[in-house]
Amino acid sequence: MSDGSSDPTLPAGILDGDTAIGKRVPRESAKRLVAGRGRYVGDISLPRMLHLAFLRSPYAHAIIGDIDISAAAAVPGVTHVITGRQVAEVCAPLMGVAHHRPGHRSAPQHVMAVEKTCWQGEPVVAVLAESRAIAEDAAELIEVDWQDLPAVVDAADALSPDAPVLHAEMGDNLAFQFDVDTGDADAAFAAAHTVVEHDFRFDSQTPLTLEPRGLIADFDPSTGGITVHHSGQSPFQMQDILSENLGIPEHRVRVICPDVGGGFGLKVNVYGDEIAVAAISKIVGRPVRFLADRLESFVSDIHARDHVVTARMAVDADGAITAMEMDDLAALGAYGMARRFSVAEGMMAVTMMGAPYRFENYRARTRNVYVNKPLVGVYRGVGMPFACVAQEVLADKAAAALDMDPVAFRRQNYRRLDELPYTSPGGAKVDTASFAACLDKLTAAMDYDHLRAEQAELCGQGVWRGIGIATFIEQTAYGPPYYGPSLARISVQDGCTVKLEPSGKVRCITSITDQGQGTWTGIAQVVASSLGIPVDDVEIHAGDSATTPFGGGAWASRGMAIGGEAALKASLALRANILALAGAITQADPAKLALRAGEVVNMETGMASISLAEVGRVGYFRQDTLPGDFDVELTVTHNHAHNHQLYYTANGVQGAYVEVDIETGFIRLLGHWAVDDCGRIINPLMVDEQVRGGVVQGLGAALFEQCLYSEDGQLQNGTMADYLAPMAAEMPDIVVEHVETPEASTRLGAKGVGEAGTIGAIGVMWSAVNDALRPLGASIHHQPFTPERVLDALDRANAGSENGT
Repeated sequence: MSDGSSDPTLPAGILDGDTAIGKRVPRESAKRLVAGRGRYVGDISLPRMLHLAFLRSPYAHAIIGDIDISAAAAVPGVTHVITGRQVAEVCAPLMGVAHHRPGHRSAPQHVMAVEKTCWQGEPVVAVLAESRAIAEDAAELIEVDWQDLPAVVDAADALSPDAPVLHAEMGDNLAFQFDVDTGDADAAFAAAHTVVEHDFRFDSQTPLTLEPRGLIADFDPSTGGITVHHSGQSPFQMQDILSENLGIPEHRVRVICPDVGGGFGLKVNVYGDEIAVAAISKIVGRPVRFLADRLESFVSDIHARDHVVTARMAVDADGAITAMEMDDLAALGAYGMARRFSVAEGMMAVTMMGAPYRFENYRARTRNVYVNKPLVGVYRGVGMPFACVAQEVLADKAAAALDMDPVAFRRQNYRRLDELPYTSPGGAKVDTASFAACLDKLTAAMDYDHLRAEQAELCGQGVWRGIGIATFIEQTAYGPPYYGPSLARISVQDGCTVKLEPSGKVRCITSITDQGQGTWTGIAQVVASSLGIPVDDVEIHAGDSATTPFGGGAWASRGMAIGGEAALKASLALRANILALAGAITQADPAKLALRAGEVVNMETGMASISLAEVGRVGYFRQDTLPGDFDVELTVTHNHAHNHQLYYTANGVQGAYVEVDIETGFIRLLGHWAVDDCGRIINPLMVDEQVRGGVVQGLGAALFEQCLYSEDGQLQNGTMADYLAPMAAEMPDIVVEHVETPEASTRLGAKGVGEAGTIGAIGVMWSAVNDALRPLGASIHHQPFTPERVLDALDRANAGSENGT
């Protein structure tokens, strides 16, 4: 057999020159080349796993003086006490700056505080022990000489010239400002028949996943590599961060994200304490386990949506929108979020404002400031709910001012199908949309005219009901132009390997992860449908950076849109290879063969000619029966990324029916309807429940959830007894229907649906509650709509009436 050295088809240097082939590789190097083989220990037991607990800062802003760890280190069962300064020696700080956004600033963030702390809950000292309980008890014995500093927790206060500055090297607390000025907003507002305006305040919230954050980091000193089992959404992102910050080559970093109990964006953000756990495993050379309990989750998980917004809309006498304006002020927490950029909330708000509607003149500004609170990160819907809320409240107010029905006002101002694709005045790029079709389906589903008649009748009886309508666009499945220019190392592609086993069953290995969405089921359906086999014959493997194709994982509703498309590409390629092999075995034309129910079928006769199991048997074990030049390829890998698209655009409309008790301020949810266009639907049940779950989270944001802080930055409601989350008994029936407009750039046609329910639900609650209060001259301005805030709105309205205003 030729050694190939003279084979002209081989690239130069493959079998000669300075390559690994033909060299005597040392035994130590050969051991490291065997990925996942585990440690060679002989007669020595593996090191026992250590449990880690953090001492977190009790102050929102403080200088760290002397740290006395002696009492903690003396506790039986404690093995190590490690400070932030020790961790900083082996771990580079994080930096949350988007390089394509001029003026975006952040101070470097050490993964554990070194000289000072900038929020209550920042990790300062780590205690490692034989159990979590021992580590927690020992951490309470650590004494720190704290020098308490003035804190700032309100975004407006943080801009004051005399505000405490979190990071002295920045000079002030302004992280970023972005302005939009399209058309001539001043002229449009001056010429308008009617101008309506509203101010909005959104209290911060936190995602509340069922399973808290956690990981086990296992550094292997014999190989210089690390394996991390992580409750996360993106194993390759975590792999890259650990490699970059700990100085470990990527191929020595393995991250495994199994089936995770909830993500919502929470677990795709970058957490200093998680990177610290890996760094500490590297320091001590032993496996280290950290699991955030619910109490520390409240002060260490990301927060979101801490914004103050003012907005206005101009319309002409016929009800056509002529201009919009938005001013957004956002609190980002203590640092910029590495890679996932806290400024995304404000950027999305001003970009998506008014995107479903036809108008030309727009002015907007978002200012983002640092405050002494936990970092803000991406959370389901990110900044899109702000745009939805503002545009829909203004649409209702404009319709009321013109004595128009709110549905008619929206229908008149929607972008038409013949305007697609378009770029909105804020810069949102919309390729496909179905606003009018969704609205028509919604009003039919909720029997809109009947509800309006019932509302009017009950109003005369002193029963105050409101009907809300909210139109939204969901940016999904971000592409390379979105993150690439920022220089953030975030993969927006996904890959899939599909392999026919000798048994005729199929193994699918995908880079997409699953946190309860059911995405793996959808991918299995795509593979099964492409190969003509039952879904039960497809085995999914995922969540392992050492074994799956490279990819982004789960975030931004990309599971089916990107991962499903990769699975379709791989499955169709494997299908072609199977038919080619079957044709060679049966001496038939592959073009006349098809796959059905696990058999290769002759399309002309409809008869099965060979089973997939037999194809697998011959392909793997009896290649001697095949033509000499036939290559058996029963394992196929394909990737997908939409290289030149910023994102896909899904859209929808939601409706709500509520009743407000003006004596108590309580809001009763009577009905909720959602019509969504997420492209081609692969699994209707999965899609419906994604929408319902998103709606519940949106209702929670609008009605219940808030992180309350004192003036000195202390969280006041950091338990599940005090932080209100939506309960099943409080939720209405949620009717979900669909319009399907397939994504035109892919064969699968899926767009994504993970965030739609949340975006629309927040907006529709603002619309419905204000509709109920409108006859009383009241309006709500502060989210969540607690009973106290509803009663305050009514009191202000009554006071205004008494004063003749």
